[in-house]
Amino acid sequence: MAASGKSFLADAGYGEQELDANSALMELDKGLRSGKLGEQCEAVVRFPRLFQKYPFPILINSAFLKLADVFRVGNNFLRLCVLKVTQQSEKHLEKILNVDEFVKRVFSVIHSNDPVARAITLRMLGSMASIIPERKNAHHSIRQSLDSHDNVEVEAAIFAAANFSAQSKDFAVGICNKISEMIQGLATPVDLKLKLIPILQHMHHDASLASSSRQLLQQLVTSYPSTKMVIVTLHTFTLLAASSLVDIPKQIQLLLQYLKNDPRKAVKRLAIQDLRLLANKTPHTWSRENIQALCESALNTPYDSLKMGMLSVLSTLSGTIAIKQYFSSAPGAAATTARSFDLVKLAQECCYHNNRGIAAHGVRILTNVSASCQEKDLLPLEQDAVFGLEALLVLCSQDDSPGAQATLKITLTCMVKLVKCRPHLSQSVVESLLAQLHSAQDNARILMCHCLAAIAMQLPVLADGMLGDLMDLYKLIGPSATDKKQELLVSLATVIFVSSQKALSTEIKTVIKQQLENASNGWTAYRIARQASRMGNHDMARELYQSLLTQVASEHFYFWLNSLKEFSHAEQCLTGLQEDNYSSALSCIAEALKSYHKGIASLTAASTPLNPLSFQCGFVKLRIDLLQAFSQLICTCNSLKTSPPPAIATTIAMTSGNDLQRCGRISNQALTLSLQMKHSMEEFRNLATRYGDLYQSSFDADSATLRNVELQQQSCLLISHAIEALILDPESASFQEYSSNGTAHVESEYERRMMSVFNHVLEEVESLNRKYAPVSYLASNPCLCNAVIALLKVPLSFQRYFFQKLQSTSIKLALSPSPRNPAEPIAVQNNQQLALKVEGVVQHGSKPGLFRKIQSVCLNVSSVLQSKSGQDYKIPIDNMTNEMEQRVEPHNDYFSTQFLLNFVILGTHNITVESSVIDSNGIVWKTGPKTTIFVKSLEDPYSQQVRLQQQQGQAPSQQQQQRSAYSRF
Repeated sequence: MAASGKSFLADAGYGEQELDANSALMELDKGLRSGKLGEQCEAVVRFPRLFQKYPFPILINSAFLKLADVFRVGNNFLRLCVLKVTQQSEKHLEKILNVDEFVKRVFSVIHSNDPVARAITLRMLGSMASIIPERKNAHHSIRQSLDSHDNVEVEAAIFAAANFSAQSKDFAVGICNKISEMIQGLATPVDLKLKLIPILQHMHHDASLASSSRQLLQQLVTSYPSTKMVIVTLHTFTLLAASSLVDIPKQIQLLLQYLKNDPRKAVKRLAIQDLRLLANKTPHTWSRENIQALCESALNTPYDSLKMGMLSVLSTLSGTIAIKQYFSSAPGAAATTARSFDLVKLAQECCYHNNRGIAAHGVRILTNVSASCQEKDLLPLEQDAVFGLEALLVLCSQDDSPGAQATLKITLTCMVKLVKCRPHLSQSVVESLLAQLHSAQDNARILMCHCLAAIAMQLPVLADGMLGDLMDLYKLIGPSATDKKQELLVSLATVIFVSSQKALSTEIKTVIKQQLENASNGWTAYRIARQASRMGNHDMARELYQSLLTQVASEHFYFWLNSLKEFSHAEQCLTGLQEDNYSSALSCIAEALKSYHKGIASLTAASTPLNPLSFQCGFVKLRIDLLQAFSQLICTCNSLKTSPPPAIATTIAMTSGNDLQRCGRISNQALTLSLQMKHSMEEFRNLATRYGDLYQSSFDADSATLRNVELQQQSCLLISHAIEALILDPESASFQEYSSNGTAHVESEYERRMMSVFNHVLEEVESLNRKYAPVSYLASNPCLCNAVIALLKVPLSFQRYFFQKLQSTSIKLALSPSPRNPAEPIAVQNNQQLALKVEGVVQHGSKPGLFRKIQSVCLNVSSVLQSKSGQDYKIPIDNMTNEMEQRVEPHNDYFSTQFLLNFVILGTHNITVESSVIDSNGIVWKTGPKTTIFVKSLEDPYSQQVRLQQQQGQAPSQQQQQRSAYSRF
């Protein structure tokens, strides 16, 4: 069970003593100053690790200046090490503050007599092109070195020229003619020409430059027909077209021409590779004729490898808008219409090919055509797709080789897509999957189980039919500790949970537990329990968590499992709820709350500073508050029975203008109950707001988890709306904004059942509102209580993000000026503005951008006066507080901006800098962090002097007045 830490306790690193940035830099500096070459090299190669740990400019600037010194005075091997470090740390280069000094130290080596040293310097300059794109001395050195007689220096100059051409328009325009002369010159060796040609792919800064480069490449293709030259030139041609976004249709035609007419296999392969690149990047530029020409080439080629390459391009295009253009009727051309289905003919021909890869691309094309062209009558095509998929399934499920498994993944993905868009084909697809499960290899079984689970989630009607076959297979899994057997146990259990959505029978529980006792380890049991929690089978999950408590050594893991056990027990208590039995409902909710409170205590104990489990704690606390609000609502409804309103309550309410008096007699008890109902409505709205805050703070969560949080929020809004519509304000309550939308496509059984409850409750409330105007308490109370019970009867789903964080994104902020001691304030005069610089680094886990990516960072700066100085004089105040917001786009995961803040009021001010992120869809996520510093606003010396003089001038006059007053007596 030690492995279970992977899922929720990320890289704890207990007891690891981290050096601060300055100490680490001093340690490396000591190595750089060593007299031994080995220690110097070791210190140099450790710099990238330092940059990862401390990615802020103040350290990176110092470190790169030290590396530049080593580059200037060291030998060529040390220079090579510095070059490699610079290339590895390319995204940190823009954080160098003293760019001039850094370049000056590096550039001094360009004047060396050693051509190798000059070559390393040129490569160093090329690697720094992103921060010095317009340095004329670097441009001049590259031009000079291109004429060198030393091959090493010329190759380095070509590398630098390519990098500077990509960054600088001026350099690209200036070097283009030079490159053209060298390529066309007879004195230039062919191998050097092959290295010079790829520079032309960067000549895309304006249309004229791209056009002249394209003409040169066209001449080269014609003038130099050798295989290597054609391959390099064509590929450069393609990259230039893709970057400049002009002449892409011409490039597609050129590649198709070479694919059709050139007899060399290497050239054909290159053409296919570039066509695939253009199909991925610009599918909308492919015309009907282009696809037709590619189909003809694929039909006519006798080589399987080339046919598979062409089919891969066509299968890519078949999943894009290009396929609709291909099948659209061409105006006034009957002959082309007959040939326009060559793509279908090719796919049907390839479906049963003896090469697995070709067959996979064939069925993928048929599947994409069936999914994209739903308005056409393609029944024969659908049947061909199903038969082809079944044939591939039989073939690949018996083979354990990596190629067969890759083909099987494509096949199963196509099955899920086909069933989703053509539900009437689902029965035959599921039957073929179940038939092959028994005879398939373990690797294939795992993939097939995932496919069955995906189909059952989309079409729950098919789930019951799977259960018998799945249970038979589960019983047959022999006792084995291999990873594949353990994975198969988890996959099969997941499909069983999906197939029996309502509740697990005793027989199923017994079979699963027996297999876990015989053939599994603790990690497998935990994963199955986790899946049970996700599918709402809390009884099964509780038993499995209970059995795992004694199998862990860490107390954090123990508390984590104990909290999961308590949460499962709490949710299990709610499964016994029944409509119209409100006293039983209250006792069930009380029992669930008892377990939830135990669980939240264990969950808090399981958290660590490195992994605070903030989402889990927030989600559970909201669930506790929601259950308490439900309980309070049922109690209020029950209390209303003991104080029913009189027959004339509605008339009294209308005459007095107090709608709350409709709920009961004009007595303290009835008014209290009415106020309780209003308080209950506000409580549900507050809970909905808190669920919204939890949603906004979960940037790294998967879509299913976010949808789960959204459903909880909607349930709170639903109940608050029902209270308002039935009791508090029936006339102004609107049903349109709560009408069911998006119910046609749901991702899980939990969402399907929740949406069903929402629709049912809304219909009940609306019908009561129409039937009884106004609604009496006799009708409204049962409706509210039954709505609560219906919501609680749907088993809560603990989604993936509760257990696993697949994407990890965090922001690290640094403020300057910053005090040495965090509690110490920064001194600033009240007649000056403080320039606050905010720098930040975006840090990612192993899978950056898996669910969503950061487009920009929103920084909010606010200041609050904490304590005012003791002076009693008054200063004219323009702005009492500072409140500013800026949006910055990170570049290479780094951003910086500045704020000008006024502190007119003397005293200590608390400045808070809070960051939030905006994703590529424009959605704001409150990810944090929040940083605080203190500023002490001091009076400027001149104002202080003037004030003291005024005070001194006022003092004698006051004394004079006192003397004159005394002299009267």
